[in-house]
Amino acid sequence: MSPTPLHPVIAEVTERIVARSAASRAAYLERTAAAHAEGPARRGLACSNLAHGFAGITGGDKEALRAVRKPGVAIVSSYNDMLSAHQPLHEYPDWLKVSVREAGGVAQFAGGVPAMCDGITQGRAGMELSLFSREVIAMATGIALSHEMFDSALLLGVCDKIVPGLLIGALSFGHLPSILVPAGPMTSGLPNKEKARVRQLYAEGLASREDLLEAEAASYHSPGTCTFYGTANSNQMVVEVMGLHLPGATFVHPGTPLRQALTEEAGRRAVAISRGAEYAPLSQVIDEKAIVNGVVSLLATGGSTNHTLHLPAIAAAAGIQLTWDDFSELSAVVPLLARVYPNGSADINHFHAAGGIQFLIGTLLDAGLLHEDVRTVAGPGLNRYRQEPVLLDGTLTWRDTSGHSLDEELLRPASRPFSADGGLRMVTGNLGRAVIKVSAVAPEHRVVEAPARVFTTQEQFSAAFQAGELERDVVVVIRNQGPMANGMPELHGLTPALGVLMDRGFQVALVTDGRMSGASGKIPAAIQLTPEAAAGGPLSRIADGDVVRLDAETGLLEVQVSAAELDGRPLVDGPPDEASWTGTGRELFGALRRAVGPADQGAGVFGGYTPGHFGAGMTKEVVA
Repeated sequence: MSPTPLHPVIAEVTERIVARSAASRAAYLERTAAAHAEGPARRGLACSNLAHGFAGITGGDKEALRAVRKPGVAIVSSYNDMLSAHQPLHEYPDWLKVSVREAGGVAQFAGGVPAMCDGITQGRAGMELSLFSREVIAMATGIALSHEMFDSALLLGVCDKIVPGLLIGALSFGHLPSILVPAGPMTSGLPNKEKARVRQLYAEGLASREDLLEAEAASYHSPGTCTFYGTANSNQMVVEVMGLHLPGATFVHPGTPLRQALTEEAGRRAVAISRGAEYAPLSQVIDEKAIVNGVVSLLATGGSTNHTLHLPAIAAAAGIQLTWDDFSELSAVVPLLARVYPNGSADINHFHAAGGIQFLIGTLLDAGLLHEDVRTVAGPGLNRYRQEPVLLDGTLTWRDTSGHSLDEELLRPASRPFSADGGLRMVTGNLGRAVIKVSAVAPEHRVVEAPARVFTTQEQFSAAFQAGELERDVVVVIRNQGPMANGMPELHGLTPALGVLMDRGFQVALVTDGRMSGASGKIPAAIQLTPEAAAGGPLSRIADGDVVRLDAETGLLEVQVSAAELDGRPLVDGPPDEASWTGTGRELFGALRRAVGPADQGAGVFGGYTPGHFGAGMTKEVVA
């Protein structure tokens, strides 16, 4: 059976990315190729350096490291036991050291990276460090791998900024093969629809704090990743489709024999691909085709909008230039195939049981919407990711699946999608450019035109809502929430109150330079607006009462005020200054805040703003 021809738009976008990235990608590949050594990397170390590298090891591993015979494998982990998603990683290093040893290598725990939880910091000052933590994780990964003792790496991480940070850091050592090792989701708890109902009742004052806490605790109840389809599970989905997990490793529960077997196999695989015929450096696994595959999987499943930040940043670390226009063009032809909360009532465990990633990859390949001819950590070709891992008599193996969805209410083939496009769109107009996720927004709510009510903090919005000041058609504007302003916190706390207003029959939309992750739900929300208010973008000059039109169908975002009037208005508020952006560790991140780049280029500190990203008459010096 001949392979399905690649969809022409997938091919065109990929070719455009290749052409656009030619110079930067070539320079990156040249640099990483020059760092590769045929034998164990540590053989080039002076005796004193090498002795420091194995001083803390005992037994046969110490002799192997000293003799420079076996490949060295770095373990980099985001383990902590406060966060449910990372708690299962506690046992992994011991398992991996054994399996690496069995495969003929030596594994060392090279370093830990921080992992913070947006669920805990939501609405708190700590959330303003969340996006910057990605850059800290990248740098910490770089420090862990900088000792030149290693021939491959095992990257242990799951959530939000952790996986992108690990990859960005590891890509600086792109000559090293690297495998991401997940922990898996917690089992299903309180249904997400019921949790959302209690949250909205609490926002209306119809449920107590104890009612709310009971619902939240019944939802987030055990080790493992949260089960809704936010950034954490989007991370896992995307990186498996990019070939960075072992096939089927993503959504297996922690604390199960299969989870342990997959983890141990990752160690053996890290040795196998460290050199020789199967050598698979990260720089070759993450190429333009893999990046496009990641975007397609995000769109096909209605994944987190945070990846419009993370995927461009990951791509840039590999010398690849991915733009929001690429997302928009791909979204127009990639159908929505999954309905996972907040885009449906099912959680990620239900998705997995219905056929999961294996079915998703299969139907997208059959529709010509994914590149099959890619390199993966499991070997060449994406077809192998149609198979599911199982334990047969205690031995890990992979087998073919039925190739059918077991529940088309939440997972459908590309021939019968929920909608013809991926539900992630770009809106553009005289306010700039923003992202909107419409996969959970009803068609009748996708066009909103109403007077603006402007806030600079979530607390201001909440006070106005509680006072009954928003009982009308309204476009809520929350500005000075961008990366340069205060680290671009997620604004999940707005959703219940906005949902209440919508349910009362009002036209409601949100426009912000902040983030909403995968949890914007039924509210039309134009987010990550760039240029942000702190960069002098038009958002900084909107006033209460200005009529704003958000049209997700045509891709329009505009304020019905002339450019001359808008530019002539004085700035009446601004982001926190250096003196007030303190507390909860924020003062430690001032340098990152000053160096950060725009949202449409990944909001990272390893690039930065260009003059075209500032508002009229503004420069970085003026804004600062």
